[in-house]
Amino acid sequence: MGKRLDVFLQERLPEYSRARLQQWVKGGQVQVSGAAVRASYRMRGGEAVEVTPAEPPPLNATPENIPLRILYEDQDVIAVDKPAGMVVHAGAGVHSGTVVNALLHRFGSLSEVGGESRPGIVHRLDRFTSGVLLVARNDAAHRNLAAQFAAREVEKIYLALVHGTMKDDRGRIEKPISRDPAARVRMTARRAGGRAALTEYRVLTRYQGFTLLEVQIKTGRTHQIRAHFASLGRPVAGDRLYGAPARPPGDPPVERFFLHAHRVRFLQPATGAPITVESPLPPELQTWLSGLERR
Repeated sequence: MGKRLDVFLQERLPEYSRARLQQWVKGGQVQVSGAAVRASYRMRGGEAVEVTPAEPPPLNATPENIPLRILYEDQDVIAVDKPAGMVVHAGAGVHSGTVVNALLHRFGSLSEVGGESRPGIVHRLDRFTSGVLLVARNDAAHRNLAAQFAAREVEKIYLALVHGTMKDDRGRIEKPISRDPAARVRMTARRAGGRAALTEYRVLTRYQGFTLLEVQIKTGRTHQIRAHFASLGRPVAGDRLYGAPARPPGDPPVERFFLHAHRVRFLQPATGAPITVESPLPPELQTWLSGLERR
């Protein structure tokens, strides 16, 4: 028997969840050889599959008085120092307490290109990743920044602590990333296919059992750094989703992993002037490193 239609779609559209794809099939947004079929339909080979994506109803963002550190702002762009544990925008069971809610309270309005649930959001950081997040204040700035990200003109530098010892002082990981069929909440760089992804790294410090890295991502795939280093058997410290021990040595905070968006460099949308924004390592990650240094 051939693959189920929903499995077939998931392999070719890894950026969408299986539940979303099944909704499209149920709603008639997916047709096989011109006909609507069930998600359980078994592919025979040679069929023409047509997908018409349908966006879910937007989650309207509302202002909330939430403290948020601003690293940089001008008439077009805001750079936020996102804390670990804070979600960027509403979705998947999160309806409040997000970066967007806080920004709307502080600034009143943001660009509308991203829709009602994601005003101003040009790129994202994982919930438990801290650091620099760029936000557009108007539609023109949003489109300009989005174009810079698409052209890979935005420099994104992270600090990551990984398990084990990286032998080479510098390196690059060039492996495609796709949704992990065994666990839909994570990605994998251990399968053929997927979307091209490139990560470069430089060793900053080697500790007993860990390596501190400066990481630059040339592409912006979901969980890119986490999936790439996990594929080398060097998961990000504290990242249990990608295989890190539940109780690593030292005294790390249990609610997050060691990944921090340290520096972002972009061109100011209106003037083209280069802007560099840095976020210092948060206190809890500094404490983590201090514990490793004492060892």
